[in-house]
Amino acid sequence: MPLKFELCPGRMIGGSHPCFIIAEIGQNHQGDIEIAKKMIKMAKDCGADCAKFQKSELEHKFNKLALERPYNTKQSWGKTYGDHKRHLEFSHEQYRELQKYAEEVGIFFTASGMDEMAVEFLQELNVPFFKVGSGDTNNFALLAKTAKKGRPMVVSSGMQSMETMRRVYKTVKEHNPNFCILQCTSAYPLDPENVNLRVISEYQKEFPDIPIGYSGHESGVSITLAAVALGAKVVERHVTLDKTWKGSDHEASLVPTELAELVRSIRLVEKSLGTGVKMMLPCEKACHDKLGKSVVARVHVPSGTVLTLDMLVVKVAEPRGVPPEDIFQLVGKAVLEELEADQSVTPDLVDGYGKRAKC
Repeated sequence: MPLKFELCPGRMIGGSHPCFIIAEIGQNHQGDIEIAKKMIKMAKDCGADCAKFQKSELEHKFNKLALERPYNTKQSWGKTYGDHKRHLEFSHEQYRELQKYAEEVGIFFTASGMDEMAVEFLQELNVPFFKVGSGDTNNFALLAKTAKKGRPMVVSSGMQSMETMRRVYKTVKEHNPNFCILQCTSAYPLDPENVNLRVISEYQKEFPDIPIGYSGHESGVSITLAAVALGAKVVERHVTLDKTWKGSDHEASLVPTELAELVRSIRLVEKSLGTGVKMMLPCEKACHDKLGKSVVARVHVPSGTVLTLDMLVVKVAEPRGVPPEDIFQLVGKAVLEELEADQSVTPDLVDGYGKRAKC
Protein backbone atom coordinates (compact mmCIF):
# COMPACT_ATOMS: atom_id res chain seq x y z
CA MET A 1 0.00 0.00 0.00
CA PRO A 2 1.48 3.38 -0.97
CA LEU A 3 2.52 5.71 1.81
CA LYS A 4 -0.14 8.10 3.04
CA PHE A 5 0.68 11.45 4.58
CA GLU A 6 -0.84 14.83 5.34
CA LEU A 7 0.10 17.16 2.48
CA CYS A 8 -1.94 20.08 3.82
CA PRO A 9 -3.62 20.52 7.22
CA GLY A 10 -6.42 17.98 7.37
CA ARG A 11 -5.81 16.76 3.81
CA MET A 12 -4.22 13.35 3.38
CA ILE A 13 -2.87 12.01 0.10
CA GLY A 14 -2.02 8.48 -0.99
CA GLY A 15 -3.79 5.20 -0.40
CA SER A 16 -7.52 5.52 -0.89
CA HIS A 17 -7.62 9.27 -0.28
CA PRO A 18 -8.93 11.48 -3.11
CA CYS A 19 -6.48 12.74 -5.71
CA PHE A 20 -5.08 16.14 -4.70
CA ILE A 21 -5.65 18.63 -7.53
CA ILE A 22 -3.25 21.56 -7.90
CA ALA A 23 -4.28 24.53 -10.07
CA GLU A 24 -0.93 25.92 -11.23
CA ILE A 25 -1.44 29.66 -11.68
CA GLY A 26 2.31 30.11 -12.00
CA GLN A 27 2.85 33.46 -13.64
CA ASN A 28 -0.29 33.41 -15.78
CA HIS A 29 -1.57 36.34 -13.70
CA GLN A 30 0.15 38.82 -16.06
CA GLY A 31 1.80 40.52 -13.10
CA ASP A 32 -1.59 41.81 -11.89
CA ILE A 33 -2.55 40.90 -8.32
CA GLU A 34 -6.25 41.38 -9.00
CA ILE A 35 -6.07 38.87 -11.84
CA ALA A 36 -4.18 36.56 -9.48
CA LYS A 37 -7.02 36.81 -6.97
CA LYS A 38 -9.59 36.06 -9.67
CA MET A 39 -7.60 32.97 -10.57
CA ILE A 40 -7.46 31.81 -6.95
CA LYS A 41 -11.24 32.20 -6.71
CA MET A 42 -11.66 30.43 -10.04
CA ALA A 43 -9.55 27.50 -8.83
CA LYS A 44 -11.70 27.22 -5.72
CA ASP A 45 -14.96 27.50 -7.66
CA CYS A 46 -13.83 24.77 -10.05
CA GLY A 47 -13.12 22.39 -7.17
CA ALA A 48 -9.31 22.36 -7.12
CA ASP A 49 -7.61 21.65 -3.79
CA CYS A 50 -4.75 24.13 -4.11
CA ALA A 51 -3.82 27.32 -5.94
CA LYS A 52 -0.10 27.41 -6.69
CA PHE A 53 2.26 30.15 -7.82
CA GLN A 54 5.96 30.37 -8.72
CA LYS A 55 8.21 32.43 -6.44
CA SER A 56 11.66 33.63 -7.43
CA GLU A 57 14.18 36.02 -5.95
CA LEU A 58 15.49 36.97 -9.37
CA GLU A 59 19.07 37.85 -8.43
CA HIS A 60 19.36 34.45 -6.77
CA LYS A 61 17.76 32.50 -9.62
CA PHE A 62 19.55 34.20 -12.54
CA ASN A 63 23.01 35.58 -12.99
CA LYS A 64 23.52 39.14 -14.18
CA LEU A 65 24.03 38.31 -17.84
CA ALA A 66 20.90 36.13 -17.92
CA LEU A 67 18.84 39.03 -16.57
CA GLU A 68 20.41 41.49 -19.02
CA ARG A 69 19.93 39.44 -22.18
CA PRO A 70 17.55 40.95 -24.73
CA TYR A 71 14.05 39.49 -24.73
CA ASN A 72 12.19 40.79 -27.75
CA THR A 73 9.51 38.16 -28.33
CA LYS A 74 5.74 38.50 -28.52
CA GLN A 75 5.62 37.03 -24.98
CA SER A 76 7.88 39.71 -23.47
CA TRP A 77 6.91 42.18 -20.76
CA GLY A 78 10.19 44.07 -21.08
CA LYS A 79 13.24 44.71 -23.27
CA THR A 80 15.42 42.34 -21.24
CA TYR A 81 14.64 39.00 -19.63
CA GLY A 82 15.15 40.62 -16.24
CA ASP A 83 12.58 43.34 -17.03
CA HIS A 84 10.20 40.66 -18.21
CA LYS A 85 10.58 38.58 -15.04
CA ARG A 86 10.37 41.61 -12.73
CA HIS A 87 7.01 42.52 -14.26
CA LEU A 88 5.68 39.06 -13.41
CA GLU A 89 7.18 38.72 -9.93
CA PHE A 90 5.03 39.57 -6.90
CA SER A 91 6.61 41.11 -3.81
CA HIS A 92 6.64 39.47 -0.38
CA GLU A 93 3.78 41.69 0.71
CA GLN A 94 1.75 40.76 -2.34
CA TYR A 95 2.34 37.08 -1.60
CA ARG A 96 1.06 37.60 1.93
CA GLU A 97 -1.99 39.33 0.48
CA LEU A 98 -2.62 36.44 -1.91
CA GLN A 99 -2.16 33.89 0.86
CA LYS A 100 -4.68 35.73 3.02
CA TYR A 101 -7.13 35.90 0.14
CA ALA A 102 -6.78 32.16 -0.52
CA GLU A 103 -7.49 31.49 3.14
CA GLU A 104 -10.62 33.65 2.95
CA VAL A 105 -11.77 31.84 -0.18
CA GLY A 106 -11.05 28.44 1.38
CA ILE A 107 -8.35 26.92 -0.82
CA PHE A 108 -4.81 25.82 0.02
CA PHE A 109 -2.06 28.17 -1.18
CA THR A 110 1.56 27.43 -2.02
CA ALA A 111 4.28 28.14 -4.57
CA SER A 112 7.31 26.61 -6.19
CA GLY A 113 10.46 28.00 -4.62
CA MET A 114 12.67 28.63 -7.63
CA ASP A 115 15.86 29.40 -5.67
CA GLU A 116 17.24 29.19 -2.12
CA MET A 117 15.99 32.60 -1.00
CA ALA A 118 12.53 31.91 -2.42
CA VAL A 119 12.41 28.69 -0.40
CA GLU A 120 13.40 30.65 2.71
CA PHE A 121 10.58 33.11 2.08
CA LEU A 122 8.04 30.33 1.55
CA GLN A 123 9.19 28.75 4.81
CA GLU A 124 8.57 32.07 6.53
CA LEU A 125 5.19 32.30 4.78
CA ASN A 126 4.33 28.90 6.32
CA VAL A 127 3.05 27.29 3.14
CA PRO A 128 1.62 23.80 3.71
CA PHE A 129 4.04 22.12 1.32
CA PHE A 130 6.95 22.92 -0.96
CA LYS A 131 6.68 22.32 -4.69
CA VAL A 132 9.95 21.61 -6.50
CA GLY A 133 9.72 22.46 -10.18
CA SER A 134 11.39 20.32 -12.82
CA GLY A 135 14.11 22.92 -13.32
CA ASP A 136 15.35 22.30 -9.78
CA THR A 137 14.80 18.57 -9.51
CA ASN A 138 18.49 17.83 -10.13
CA ASN A 139 19.60 20.80 -8.00
CA PHE A 140 20.57 18.47 -5.18
CA ALA A 141 21.89 21.18 -2.88
CA LEU A 142 18.57 23.03 -3.00
CA LEU A 143 16.65 19.77 -2.85
CA ALA A 144 18.41 18.69 0.36
CA LYS A 145 18.06 22.12 1.93
CA THR A 146 14.34 22.13 1.15
CA ALA A 147 13.85 18.59 2.46
CA LYS A 148 15.58 19.43 5.74
CA LYS A 149 12.91 22.03 6.52
CA GLY A 150 10.52 19.17 7.20
CA ARG A 151 7.53 20.34 5.20
CA PRO A 152 5.84 17.91 2.81
CA MET A 153 7.20 18.12 -0.72
CA VAL A 154 5.87 17.60 -4.24
CA VAL A 155 8.67 17.04 -6.74
CA SER A 156 8.22 17.22 -10.53
CA SER A 157 10.48 15.20 -12.80
CA GLY A 158 10.53 16.89 -16.20
CA MET A 159 13.84 16.71 -18.11
CA GLN A 160 15.21 14.00 -15.77
CA SER A 161 16.30 10.37 -16.16
CA MET A 162 15.31 7.47 -13.93
CA GLU A 163 18.86 7.42 -12.59
CA THR A 164 18.50 11.04 -11.52
CA MET A 165 15.11 10.35 -9.98
CA ARG A 166 16.60 7.56 -7.89
CA ARG A 167 19.08 10.10 -6.54
CA VAL A 168 16.23 12.55 -5.93
CA TYR A 169 14.34 9.90 -3.97
CA LYS A 170 17.36 9.07 -1.82
CA THR A 171 18.25 12.73 -1.26
CA VAL A 172 14.78 13.72 -0.05
CA LYS A 173 14.08 10.47 1.80
CA GLU A 174 17.19 10.92 3.93
CA HIS A 175 15.70 14.06 5.47
CA ASN A 176 11.97 13.93 4.85
CA PRO A 177 9.60 10.93 4.47
CA ASN A 178 6.62 13.00 3.35
CA PHE A 179 7.00 13.64 -0.36
CA CYS A 180 5.66 12.54 -3.69
CA ILE A 181 7.10 12.50 -7.20
CA LEU A 182 5.18 13.64 -10.28
CA GLN A 183 5.73 12.29 -13.78
CA CYS A 184 6.22 15.33 -16.00
CA THR A 185 7.46 16.20 -19.48
CA SER A 186 8.64 19.79 -19.80
CA ALA A 187 7.15 20.98 -23.10
CA TYR A 188 4.47 23.67 -23.54
CA PRO A 189 2.10 22.56 -24.96
CA LEU A 190 2.91 18.87 -24.69
CA ASP A 191 2.16 16.51 -27.58
CA PRO A 192 0.45 13.26 -26.51
CA GLU A 193 3.25 11.06 -27.84
CA ASN A 194 5.66 12.70 -25.38
CA VAL A 195 3.55 12.36 -22.23
CA ASN A 196 4.89 8.90 -21.29
CA LEU A 197 2.24 7.96 -18.74
CA ARG A 198 3.81 4.54 -18.32
CA VAL A 199 6.49 6.23 -16.22
CA ILE A 200 3.84 6.49 -13.49
CA SER A 201 3.80 2.70 -13.23
CA GLU A 202 7.61 2.58 -13.29
CA TYR A 203 7.78 5.13 -10.46
CA GLN A 204 5.29 3.05 -8.48
CA LYS A 205 7.65 0.08 -8.81
CA GLU A 206 10.82 2.06 -8.09
CA PHE A 207 9.41 4.05 -5.17
CA PRO A 208 6.65 1.89 -3.63
CA ASP A 209 6.59 3.76 -0.30
CA ILE A 210 5.65 7.21 -1.66
CA PRO A 211 2.64 8.48 -3.59
CA ILE A 212 3.16 9.11 -7.31
CA GLY A 213 1.41 11.83 -9.28
CA TYR A 214 1.31 13.66 -12.61
CA SER A 215 2.03 17.21 -13.78
CA GLY A 216 0.66 17.77 -17.27
CA HIS A 217 1.15 20.40 -19.95
CA GLU A 218 -0.97 18.78 -22.66
CA SER A 219 -4.18 20.15 -24.17
CA GLY A 220 -7.50 19.02 -22.71
CA VAL A 221 -8.21 16.76 -19.74
CA SER A 222 -8.27 13.20 -21.11
CA ILE A 223 -4.61 12.37 -20.53
CA THR A 224 -4.71 13.65 -16.95
CA LEU A 225 -7.73 11.42 -16.30
CA ALA A 226 -5.74 8.48 -17.62
CA ALA A 227 -2.98 9.38 -15.14
CA VAL A 228 -5.50 9.20 -12.30
CA ALA A 229 -6.73 5.84 -13.56
CA LEU A 230 -3.10 4.67 -13.45
CA GLY A 231 -2.88 5.68 -9.81
CA ALA A 232 -1.76 9.32 -9.73
CA LYS A 233 -2.46 10.65 -6.21
CA VAL A 234 -1.59 14.28 -7.01
CA VAL A 235 -2.22 16.06 -10.31
CA GLU A 236 -1.09 19.51 -11.34
CA ARG A 237 -2.33 21.48 -14.34
CA HIS A 238 -1.59 25.03 -15.39
CA VAL A 239 -4.66 27.28 -15.47
CA THR A 240 -5.51 30.56 -17.18
CA LEU A 241 -8.42 32.90 -17.68
CA ASP A 242 -7.57 33.39 -21.37
CA LYS A 243 -5.39 31.19 -23.57
CA THR A 244 -4.63 34.12 -25.88
CA TRP A 245 -2.92 36.21 -23.18
CA LYS A 246 0.77 37.00 -23.39
CA GLY A 247 2.96 34.27 -21.92
CA SER A 248 4.25 30.88 -23.05
CA ASP A 249 2.23 28.87 -20.48
CA HIS A 250 -1.26 30.00 -21.48
CA GLU A 251 -1.55 27.71 -24.51
CA ALA A 252 -0.80 24.70 -22.31
CA SER A 253 -3.23 25.80 -19.58
CA LEU A 254 -6.83 24.97 -18.75
CA VAL A 255 -9.54 27.63 -18.83
CA PRO A 256 -12.17 27.54 -16.04
CA THR A 257 -14.60 25.29 -17.92
CA GLU A 258 -11.82 22.78 -18.56
CA LEU A 259 -10.58 22.85 -14.97
CA ALA A 260 -14.11 22.28 -13.69
CA GLU A 261 -14.53 19.37 -16.09
CA LEU A 262 -11.18 17.92 -15.00
CA VAL A 263 -12.14 18.02 -11.32
CA ARG A 264 -15.58 16.55 -11.98
CA SER A 265 -14.14 13.82 -14.17
CA ILE A 266 -11.35 12.93 -11.72
CA ARG A 267 -13.91 12.41 -8.96
CA LEU A 268 -15.97 10.25 -11.36
CA VAL A 269 -12.92 8.17 -12.30
CA GLU A 270 -12.06 7.71 -8.62
CA LYS A 271 -15.55 6.37 -7.93
CA SER A 272 -15.25 4.01 -10.89
CA LEU A 273 -11.95 2.46 -9.72
CA GLY A 274 -13.70 0.49 -6.98
CA THR A 275 -12.03 -1.90 -4.56
CA GLY A 276 -10.33 -4.29 -6.95
CA VAL A 277 -12.30 -7.21 -5.47
CA LYS A 278 -14.18 -9.03 -8.25
CA MET A 279 -17.61 -10.25 -7.15
CA MET A 280 -21.23 -9.95 -8.18
CA LEU A 281 -22.42 -6.62 -6.85
CA PRO A 282 -25.88 -5.80 -5.46
CA CYS A 283 -26.51 -3.53 -8.46
CA GLU A 284 -26.17 -6.56 -10.74
CA LYS A 285 -28.89 -8.61 -9.00
CA ALA A 286 -31.73 -7.35 -11.18
CA CYS A 287 -29.87 -8.26 -14.36
CA HIS A 288 -28.87 -11.62 -12.93
CA ASP A 289 -32.44 -12.38 -11.86
CA LYS A 290 -33.70 -11.52 -15.33
CA LEU A 291 -30.99 -12.96 -17.59
CA GLY A 292 -28.90 -15.27 -15.43
CA LYS A 293 -28.72 -18.76 -16.90
CA SER A 294 -29.17 -22.20 -15.35
CA VAL A 295 -28.64 -25.83 -16.28
CA VAL A 296 -31.70 -27.46 -17.85
CA ALA A 297 -32.39 -30.95 -19.21
CA ARG A 298 -31.67 -31.13 -22.94
CA VAL A 299 -33.73 -34.33 -23.18
CA HIS A 300 -36.15 -36.40 -21.11
CA VAL A 301 -34.19 -37.97 -18.22
CA PRO A 302 -35.81 -40.85 -16.31
CA SER A 303 -35.47 -41.02 -12.53
CA GLY A 304 -32.24 -42.70 -11.43
CA THR A 305 -30.39 -41.91 -14.65
CA VAL A 306 -26.71 -41.02 -14.28
CA LEU A 307 -26.23 -37.69 -16.01
CA THR A 308 -23.92 -37.18 -18.96
CA LEU A 309 -22.93 -33.85 -20.45
CA ASP A 310 -24.99 -34.39 -23.60
CA MET A 311 -28.16 -34.59 -21.46
CA LEU A 312 -27.65 -31.03 -20.23
CA VAL A 313 -27.79 -27.53 -21.70
CA VAL A 314 -27.62 -23.98 -20.32
CA LYS A 315 -30.53 -21.55 -20.74
CA VAL A 316 -32.30 -18.66 -19.08
CA ALA A 317 -34.78 -20.72 -17.12
CA GLU A 318 -37.63 -20.69 -14.65
CA PRO A 319 -37.30 -21.70 -11.93
CA ARG A 320 -33.62 -20.91 -11.35
CA GLY A 321 -31.57 -24.10 -11.39
CA VAL A 322 -27.96 -25.17 -10.95
CA PRO A 323 -25.63 -22.34 -12.11
CA PRO A 324 -23.77 -22.88 -15.40
CA GLU A 325 -20.36 -22.97 -13.75
CA ASP A 326 -21.40 -26.19 -11.93
CA ILE A 327 -22.53 -28.12 -15.00
CA PHE A 328 -19.49 -30.43 -14.89
CA GLN A 329 -20.22 -31.28 -11.24
CA LEU A 330 -23.51 -32.83 -12.35
CA VAL A 331 -21.89 -35.28 -14.74
CA GLY A 332 -21.79 -38.77 -13.21
CA LYS A 333 -24.50 -38.04 -10.63
CA ALA A 334 -27.94 -39.65 -10.62
CA VAL A 335 -31.19 -37.73 -10.81
CA LEU A 336 -33.58 -38.40 -7.95
CA GLU A 337 -36.70 -37.64 -9.96
CA GLU A 338 -37.74 -37.72 -13.59
CA LEU A 339 -36.75 -34.66 -15.61
CA GLU A 340 -38.80 -33.47 -18.56
CA ALA A 341 -36.94 -32.05 -21.55
CA ASP A 342 -36.30 -28.31 -21.03
CA GLN A 343 -36.93 -28.57 -17.27
CA SER A 344 -34.67 -26.68 -14.89
CA VAL A 345 -32.19 -28.92 -13.10
CA THR A 346 -32.54 -27.72 -9.52
CA PRO A 347 -30.07 -28.77 -6.81
CA ASP A 348 -32.61 -30.94 -4.97
CA LEU A 349 -33.10 -33.14 -8.04
CA VAL A 350 -29.50 -34.40 -8.27
CA ASP A 351 -28.01 -36.87 -5.82
CA GLY A 352 -24.77 -35.69 -4.33
CA TYR A 353 -25.06 -32.05 -5.46
CA GLY A 354 -25.34 -29.15 -3.06
CA LYS A 355 -27.22 -29.89 0.15
CA ARG A 356 -27.52 -33.54 -0.84
CA ALA A 357 -23.74 -33.89 -1.34
CA LYS A 358 -22.39 -37.01 0.38
CA CYS A 359 -19.44 -36.79 2.75
